[in-house]
Amino acid sequence: MIDPLFILEAVVNGILLGGVLALLALGLNLIFGVIDIIWIAYVDLVMLCMYAMYFMVTVYHWPIVLAGVGSLVLGAVLGLLVHILIISPILSSPPINQLLATGGLLFFIQSFATLLWSTDHRSVRVNLPVLEVGGIFISFPRLISFALALLAMIGLYLFLTRTFVGTAIRAVSQDRDATALMGANPLRLYLVTSAVGGAMAGIAGALLIIQYAVHPYFGSAFGPLTFMICVLGGLGSMFGAFVAAFIMSQVISVGGVLISTEMGYVVAFVIFIVLMFVRPGGIFAKRT
Repeated sequence: MIDPLFILEAVVNGILLGGVLALLALGLNLIFGVIDIIWIAYVDLVMLCMYAMYFMVTVYHWPIVLAGVGSLVLGAVLGLLVHILIISPILSSPPINQLLATGGLLFFIQSFATLLWSTDHRSVRVNLPVLEVGGIFISFPRLISFALALLAMIGLYLFLTRTFVGTAIRAVSQDRDATALMGANPLRLYLVTSAVGGAMAGIAGALLIIQYAVHPYFGSAFGPLTFMICVLGGLGSMFGAFVAAFIMSQVISVGGVLISTEMGYVVAFVIFIVLMFVRPGGIFAKRT
């Protein structure tokens, strides 16, 4: 029989994992909600930021906080470059062309990263203690990552609801034509959105590298999960992505203890498929 403490510890770890997954999903959902294009290669941008964080800390010996800021800036720049070079020319193209373009970017990034850095796993070692609370062991790096992810999500919420640019971004996500008639330039807002979404990827990269080793195919592990969370919560729904991230993280974490880690992911995908039959637009999709 499994010790209840192990299950409780799994629940806690699921909550901590959910914070970073929610950050990934919010960045991807923000871009889709405004630009109406799914960046298949979004988590691969996160992978590039993880590599940047690794080299800044281990090779150039930057303080980890400064390296984290560098990762954020790099993510924003990558978001802008992806939009200018790839997304902008295909905005009016059919959805299949858009998916092929971002999917091609995914394979390019993976191949380019393999060419530069091989398939070796690299990580940033942070000497932090493991907390013990009531017999439950909690990883301090995960706890810090959860707290910083939560702060980043609060910052994103305040940006979208308390600033003029954020309000314009929300407006263009609801009605592009009406927003243009009100004097806002949707194309400029697309650029800002891509930069903000990229910055979220940069933050996620900085938080993930202190928990996981990075390699060129890191996106293959977290990419499908992030996309699944976005679809489950409802594409374009920020609140839905937030809730779905914690649902999936709990299923994976607790399932990993009760059955096995692999089966935890299998159960998560089964639940996703079943819910898609029941609620094709996602849990928080608006009923028509």
